[in-house]
Amino acid sequence: MVLFHVLLSLAGIASGVLVLLAMINGRQLAGWTVIFLATTVLTSVTGFVLPSMGFDPARRVGVISLVTLAAAIVALYGFRLRGAWRWVYVGTATFALYLNCFVGVVQAFQKIPALHALAPAGSEPPFVIAQILVLGLLVILGILALRHFRPTQSPLHT
Repeated sequence: MVLFHVLLSLAGIASGVLVLLAMINGRQLAGWTVIFLATTVLTSVTGFVLPSMGFDPARRVGVISLVTLAAAIVALYGFRLRGAWRWVYVGTATFALYLNCFVGVVQAFQKIPALHALAPAGSEPPFVIAQILVLGLLVILGILALRHFRPTQSPLHT
């Protein structure tokens, strides 16, 4: 189950990056968007069945991610990105991608020996710098997407 969860997460990150870059270029990739939303939802859902120590930080992130994704899905498919829903979609999709990347950085520093040696407690400067860089990059890309993404047709038919 852990491998499936990790593969879903990596697929969510990869497809999310493609979707975000397309939005920055004013385009909408309907198929990749479905893959991004589905794999990111499944990443959060499968995270709840992994062994835990109660309602830990990983599960809190999962809940936040699911609420965020619900808003993105409603904005995209329910309101078809009309009016302010375009902003809601771009913001929530970008935030969901960020959460997936945030957890990816945490896992990388926990599981990859060279990174773990740099930040064994997960609070040392290399870890903090990596998280700030991920956050900064996604904030910049999200702002660019907000400025350039203006879909001209229904998200269901592209």
